Amino acid sequence: MTADGKLVRDLIPDIIRAKGEEPITYRADAAEYRRRLRDKLAEEVDEFLKADDEHAPEELADVLEVVYALAAELGISKAQLEKVREDKAAARGGFAERIVWSGVR
Repeated sequence: MTADGKLVRDLIPDIIRAKGEEPITYRADAAEYRRRLRDKLAEEVDEFLKADDEHAPEELADVLEVVYALAAELGISKAQLEKVREDKAAARGGFAERIVWSGVR
């Protein structure tokens, strides 16, 4: 954790209290929240990249949770985000074919 704290999941203070400790927290304003969500996304992606196959699904779920929070902050629902993803996949494809581009001739 950094000296100025970090964004945590909503139930973390309760989990800390259940252990007999008192967490020091505050609620971020909108601008700080958006900045901290972006920081959290980088943190979670880094954890996913470092995870072994056993822990990767949990880390990937953390990435998805942050993505959903960022979408909500932009006024986009999970369904709307999924529609954007589907439209882009229909227009440009997905990644299932494992295609690696190395240039043009």
